Amino acid sequence: MQFSKISRLFAACTMAVSAVFVLNACKEDEAVFPAPSVSAGAEASGVPGAKVNVTASISAPGGLKTLTVLKNGAPFDTKTYGGTETSDNYTKEYTIENLAAGTTVNFTVIATDSKNQASPATTFTVKVTAVPPKEIVTVKGLLTGNITWSKSKIYKISGFVRVGGDTTSATAAGVATGTLTIEPGTVIIGERSTKGTLIIQRGSKIIANGTAAEPIVFTSERGVGEREAGDWGGLVICGKATNNLPGGSAQLEGSYKGWHGGSDDADNSGSLKYVRVEYAGVPINPNQEINSFTFGSVGSGTTLEYLQASYGGDDAYEWFGGTVNAKYLVAYRTLDDDFDMDNGYRGFIQFAVSLRGGTSADQSGSNGFEVDNDGQGTSSTPFTSPTLANVSLIGAKQSQETFISTLFQNGMHLRRNNKIKVYNTFVTGFPNGVYIDGATTSANAVAGDLVLNNVVIAGVTGWGTNGFGQGAATQPQGFAVRDVNTATPPADLLIGTAKPSVWFAGLTGNKTLASWSTSGISTSVFGTGRPTFTITGTAADALNKAVTAPALPAFFTATTYVGAFNDTDWTATWAEFNPSAIVYIK
Repeated sequence: MQFSKISRLFAACTMAVSAVFVLNACKEDEAVFPAPSVSAGAEASGVPGAKVNVTASISAPGGLKTLTVLKNGAPFDTKTYGGTETSDNYTKEYTIENLAAGTTVNFTVIATDSKNQASPATTFTVKVTAVPPKEIVTVKGLLTGNITWSKSKIYKISGFVRVGGDTTSATAAGVATGTLTIEPGTVIIGERSTKGTLIIQRGSKIIANGTAAEPIVFTSERGVGEREAGDWGGLVICGKATNNLPGGSAQLEGSYKGWHGGSDDADNSGSLKYVRVEYAGVPINPNQEINSFTFGSVGSGTTLEYLQASYGGDDAYEWFGGTVNAKYLVAYRTLDDDFDMDNGYRGFIQFAVSLRGGTSADQSGSNGFEVDNDGQGTSSTPFTSPTLANVSLIGAKQSQETFISTLFQNGMHLRRNNKIKVYNTFVTGFPNGVYIDGATTSANAVAGDLVLNNVVIAGVTGWGTNGFGQGAATQPQGFAVRDVNTATPPADLLIGTAKPSVWFAGLTGNKTLASWSTSGISTSVFGTGRPTFTITGTAADALNKAVTAPALPAFFTATTYVGAFNDTDWTATWAEFNPSAIVYIK
């Protein structure tokens, strides 16, 4: 009996000891691990645009599950783990935004483990430092060989800076040449006191290929609020293509040794892409200003795309002979003409827009197009016979109440024996839409050598009895298409036996609107600041309705709308419509 009690007691103790072992084993299986911890990397710093790495070291004995990173409280990055990793070294690249110097950007890093335990929030800090001022490099005289201008510097053009040495005569040969390459984002300023001008001479090249994000800018050296038209010369390119000048070679107007002309219509003077020229047009001699962009006998091997001329003191673009083609051109608040073509220019141009300021007009009379065969209207060959499509010429007259200078003339002044062809083009806001000027020019129209197809001319509500006028009560009534000349008294004009307005109306796709307000363009194109260029297709006379695409050479993009834009704004990001407010020298 006593033995039985002892046996039972022993069995109970054995079971108790076993239970303790089992309990301890369970406790070992369910061990509690410490929460994750995060250690941020050393503070980083940099200027706007610099790239820095956000770094942190993570420890999670219980196995990593997630990592969350916030930038100033907003989501920045997340990372998911498999639960078996117990540590990680985190790195993520961050590009510092355009923030003021002294700004702090805080990155909060939080880790969780497989037990859903979270680490304390840890902060990685980035401090924005001031952008160091760029070195200003003054450039003078003759440049030869291979030259590169970097966006890390600002280049000041002092006097007449020439790439290549073809300056001595019309027949200069064997001279040194050069190729100037300009990096995207580079700023070039023109020296005011010396009439700074950049001239690419015959046989030399400029490779100025900016990007939509980083255009190349030629501008005034003056500060915000001080810049004005004519602060410096401009950009001049001289080529070796043919023109109709005596002897085929000459200086550009102003006699600053910009020799141009030759026999190679495929000549290559380089490439301009995403380039702005602002506040150019200084007078070299009285009434002889340099244009924002000047092209002297430039050949078709040259590339011109995405160019903007703003606040120029003469023409925005002028072509003296040559065969170069161009796409995506902006002329903004120029003083004289927007697009001037003469001396046998025969290139193709598509997608171009001009916008005018009400008081900015030249004593010579300001036009959207000014086109001549030559200054005397001779029959010298090759004829000025460019082909243009999808152009919008927006004059300054928005409404009857808008004041504009009486020096404004025509959307298109086609004169002196030229043979231009214009397609899918819109004109409004000028006292006259189209002026076919002179007997030889009219004869070219009769012969089919001067062509206007799918051209829409729009008036201004209340501006004269037909929506056109000179902008002052003392001036004669304007015309959509001029039917009388500018003599005193005016004489009737004829194209063949028809009035010009009747001739115009009889051509394919041409149309005259009583007011631009029904065309689908935005009122913002008459104001300052960035315009809305896209067309409202629901407008009564929308420019993208029922337009038959003309058959054009292969250079042209096929379109079924009138004007420079439809539903896409190709000026976005790279063009600037308030350059007076830009701080270029930092």
